[in-house]
Amino acid sequence: VDIKSMTNYLYWLYCQYELITCSYLMEPWEKVLFYTVNVAALMTLAYTAYLFVPARISGAFCFVLHLLGNQPENTVSIMK
Repeated sequence: VDIKSMTNYLYWLYCQYELITCSYLMEPWEKVLFYTVNVAALMTLAYTAYLFVPARISGAFCFVLHLLGNQPENTVSIMK
């Protein structure tokens, strides 16, 4: 992998991001505020997905297993 082509590609992606969001028209302090809000929103989304998606997938998996007939053992029956 060529480092120079990688940096050019990343710069091209950044330019595309600025064109799509029209942030190239903003003043520097507006860009900082805009990017801070965007990064905070993405981090919040990633943190929420990290916390809640595995629990939802596990619940859905248990539900599917229940529908297929695999009954989870009761702790009372294990104790007897």
